[in-house]
Amino acid sequence: MHPRFAYRLVDVFTRRRFAGNPLAVFSDARGLSPEAMQRFAFELHLSEATFVLPAQRGDCDVRVRIFTPRRELPMAGHPAVGTAFALEQDGVIGARVCFELGVGPTPLERVPGPDGGPIWRMEQPLPRFDPGAPDAAAVAHALGLEASDLAGDVPLAAAATGLPFLMVALRSLDALGRARLRTDAWAGLGPPAAAWMPYLFVRTGADATGADTVRARMFAPGEGIAEDPATGSAAGPLGAFLVEHGALRPDPTGHARLTVTQGVEMGRPSELFVEIEGRPGQFRAVRVGGAAVTVGGGWLVE
Repeated sequence: MHPRFAYRLVDVFTRRRFAGNPLAVFSDARGLSPEAMQRFAFELHLSEATFVLPAQRGDCDVRVRIFTPRRELPMAGHPAVGTAFALEQDGVIGARVCFELGVGPTPLERVPGPDGGPIWRMEQPLPRFDPGAPDAAAVAHALGLEASDLAGDVPLAAAATGLPFLMVALRSLDALGRARLRTDAWAGLGPPAAAWMPYLFVRTGADATGADTVRARMFAPGEGIAEDPATGSAAGPLGAFLVEHGALRPDPTGHARLTVTQGVEMGRPSELFVEIEGRPGQFRAVRVGGAAVTVGGGWLVE
């Protein structure tokens, strides 16, 4: 008999089923090789699947490995949030947990969300910014847009708390909806720009809680993901990027909040809640949170 490995299917950064970003969580992956984990992730063909193992570090509760259909990632937002939700549903953890990820210990906690319902919130590594600036017209062309569609109030630059994203501010929701990634043109941007995943966003004002709001899209064909409905590992650095360039202003205590809506164009709307602690050049914390809901589950055989 071949062993069965059960998974829970959850939608992340949403409270509605069949919205947000889907994730498969294998809550007990003991005995599963990394090669099999990659095969499972490819077979399920979701943007990511996670595999929970005993921690190898004394300061972490469990080890979580994250796989796209094509490779393992050191850190990602919706897999971390969705895995915490799934493990709590399975009775494995309480309201706090520290994951051992590829980037190191990653704390998560369940807290009240802006609507009063529970969300899981992760703390990401401190942001880093790449000073390199690709040609704006070439970037616009690679996104199927005109240079005039790019907003000029913040620079075209990369930011990361894990994987690097090129932050592309657009002038309008119309331009955001028209964007179509031309993979050959994107690859033609050359290193390091071609290695950055594009994160397109439009600033849309503020919500009822006073948090600044943006709507965003993310393309990652190199990961086997044509478009991602919610990208926590991009939303966190976006918040820090906006603070760094004066487009998101911290309150007197040094805290700034940003609500990111993503996935609208895909028919899978998502909400990501970002908290930045610190000021330009002096960041103390980046946190990204959201809700999750169980959709189903199943098992695979190695």
